Amino acid sequence: MKADAHTTGEVQASLKKLTDAFGKRDLTGFVECFAPDADVLLYGTGADEKRIGLEQIRTQCARDWAQSKSAAMSFTWSSVSAAGAVAWVAVDGAITFRIEGQDMSLPARVSFVLEKRGSKWLIAHAHFSTPAASQEEGESFPTVLPV
Repeated sequence: MKADAHTTGEVQASLKKLTDAFGKRDLTGFVECFAPDADVLLYGTGADEKRIGLEQIRTQCARDWAQSKSAAMSFTWSSVSAAGAVAWVAVDGAITFRIEGQDMSLPARVSFVLEKRGSKWLIAHAHFSTPAASQEEGESFPTVLPV
């Protein structure tokens, strides 16, 4: 069910904290956006980027920053739904970064599941993806080579 305006505002403020911390390379601030649970999960766009638990999320974030001169997340569209103390969010946006002297940008699709604990909305699950570059508009499957 679509979240009310108050819940939507609170959830979007929590995600803004996440993007701000990422852009500032504030590891403590970034990790504080996640639930401190053993099964908190972050899927990244890389084949090996399945991170379970805060320590693995911390390691992933540190790796992202070690491999870039700068990196930022921006969200251009979102849909927030909620039931009680759980919210789920779909986001379109971009990940921008500078590596090897070049500025680059990847389109991003992100889904989040957040839980309200006390007065904070914390991320329990995050899944980052990018649209398939070899998939033409109007096509259901990306162009692939025969196996």
